[in-house]
Amino acid sequence: MNRAAQAVVMVFLGGAILRVSVTDLYLRYVKQGLRPFLIAAGTLLVITAIVALLQELRHLNGPEAGPDDDGHGHGHSGPAVGWLLLLPALALLFVVPPALGADTAARAGSALTDNREVAYPPLPPGDPAELTLLDYGYRAVYDHGRTLQDWRIQLTGFLAPGPDRQPMLARIILSCCAADGVPIKIGLRGQVPQAPANTWVRTTGRWVPHTVKDPVNDADVPYFQVEDWQHIPAPAEPYE
Repeated sequence: MNRAAQAVVMVFLGGAILRVSVTDLYLRYVKQGLRPFLIAAGTLLVITAIVALLQELRHLNGPEAGPDDDGHGHGHSGPAVGWLLLLPALALLFVVPPALGADTAARAGSALTDNREVAYPPLPPGDPAELTLLDYGYRAVYDHGRTLQDWRIQLTGFLAPGPDRQPMLARIILSCCAADGVPIKIGLRGQVPQAPANTWVRTTGRWVPHTVKDPVNDADVPYFQVEDWQHIPAPAEPYE
């Protein structure tokens, strides 16, 4: 694998990164705030590859340069295994993997593992009050539902099978990228949505003072009393 081939591989890698960065596809891999860094990295790879390719073409067109010679009697060839770098680039270009979903929620423990004894602010205005699953979970478990009482609440997530095989509401939380994603799980009562796993739903209901232990990591799983729900398309940003 000579330098020209290495430059071609870099162009594909940089182009693949740019392709996912300028669309919403990157949100399936990393958090929203990392988009500028992805664009910068992809642009740098493409520019570096083009410069390297132009330099290699000049060497190849020299009067005494061979296809793998740098003009000083030294070859440029590297191991052919370098071509394997094309695989992730081609995957990013042509394969659109789904976001982490119900399978991850079933295999990983819930995110509610650290007690946050803080003064929780009032709920956001509106009826129902719209909360993230993580915010609802912290308020339900560590604030014992004090700020949730007497409020109609709206939660959005995907359905995943719970330990009792009943549907629960879940969403994946990222610290940086999909590799460190952990689920937040909310048990459901009342008008529980009856739909396949990974179906995205918007639920409206109320806090209910009931929790169970997650069998995966023994974390607390709070419950939510569903009064109404509707199927929604998967959001462009699937993670919290």
